[in-house]
Amino acid sequence: MSFKTEWARFGKDPKHLGFCAWPERAVAPLPGLIVVQEVWGVDAHIEDVTLRFAKAGYVALAPDLFADHGERPASLARTRLDEIKAFIDTTRPPFAWNDPAAREEALANVSEPRRSAMKESFSTLVTAALGPTEAFVPRLLDAAEYLRSEQPMSRGAKVGAVGYCLGGGLSARLACADPKLSAAVIFYGSAPPPGQIPNIACPVLGMYGGLDTRINAGIAEFTAAMAQHGKRFESHVYEGAKHAFFNDTRPSYDARASRDAFSRTLEFFRREL
Repeated sequence: MSFKTEWARFGKDPKHLGFCAWPERAVAPLPGLIVVQEVWGVDAHIEDVTLRFAKAGYVALAPDLFADHGERPASLARTRLDEIKAFIDTTRPPFAWNDPAAREEALANVSEPRRSAMKESFSTLVTAALGPTEAFVPRLLDAAEYLRSEQPMSRGAKVGAVGYCLGGGLSARLACADPKLSAAVIFYGSAPPPGQIPNIACPVLGMYGGLDTRINAGIAEFTAAMAQHGKRFESHVYEGAKHAFFNDTRPSYDARASRDAFSRTLEFFRREL
């Protein structure tokens, strides 16, 4: 199967940038799908996931949440974030990137100026992922509108969202903010603020790793709130799986959990989109 891919510009001016893919020989319109990045940005893995959804018959768009007018700040440059990932994965044992003490200990043996550059990137990532994430929502709303109204292959079709890690939480936030969104999937992402849950107008599917205690601490409350407000929510917790179990470029990858979660996600989108 052959595909069309492009780095699409969208939004006002257009200010935003995203990796877009769709099957070349498909007849329009196809359902649109927003693929929301992990904290590592739109990297090779997210591009690959976007292509997987294109292979399944969607116009898939992965907005670059860190780029404005096509450019990222130096601290979030793709090469810099790839270096951070590789550094974490090669330390023994690998440490949590958002653990300040573990970061300092791991970086102690890194020489300058590399150490200062890595500290800058770590700090920016922590702010982006653990700080207020609502600043990313307008960009996702623009992405949804681009797929609905501007992208020729998906114009007029339904649009859904799927996100991973940081993007999982943002997929849920987009469901709260976009009354026209038709489906949302959360892969190991934080639940939205309780006050926003009544605004959700689409069904939501959640995928979680059983060992991901920080994220999983919010599942019960989220489930109860969705039920209280009459919202459709289905969740699956994969015992023994870690956070980021779907990322096949990381040590956390779990083939069993990923296979089942991807199958359920495709069926969910087939049904809702």
